[in-house]
Amino acid sequence: QVQLVESGGGLVQTGGSLRLSCAASGRTNTTYAMGWFRQPPGKEREYVAHISRSGSSTYYAISVKGRFIISRDNAKNMVYLQMNSLKPEDTAVYYCAARPYPLGSSSAKEYDYWGQGTQDTVSS
Repeated sequence: QVQLVESGGGLVQTGGSLRLSCAASGRTNTTYAMGWFRQPPGKEREYVAHISRSGSSTYYAISVKGRFIISRDNAKNMVYLQMNSLKPEDTAVYYCAARPYPLGSSSAKEYDYWGQGTQDTVSS
């Protein structure tokens, strides 16, 4: 079992940056690949990025590639999402998720554990 808690959300202007954090407790996050997903207002949850258990492999949705960076610090049981050049369409509740395998996935159904989400709002 692992518990996930996101933080770092807030209100930012277009072009600004935010850094989301996801703290893992319970079993250490070194046994899990991690992902970030988001749910825009009135829309389905969508994939953002994922990172392998070791941190050596990262993947991104086309919509955020080149602007967002996923990283992890296994010693601190933390996963991060650095979001740059933010756009109004990035407004969403952001969730981190964990799956007990070496590699992550872009499919939400592949993840066993989820955080409660953090709201990010990008104003135009």
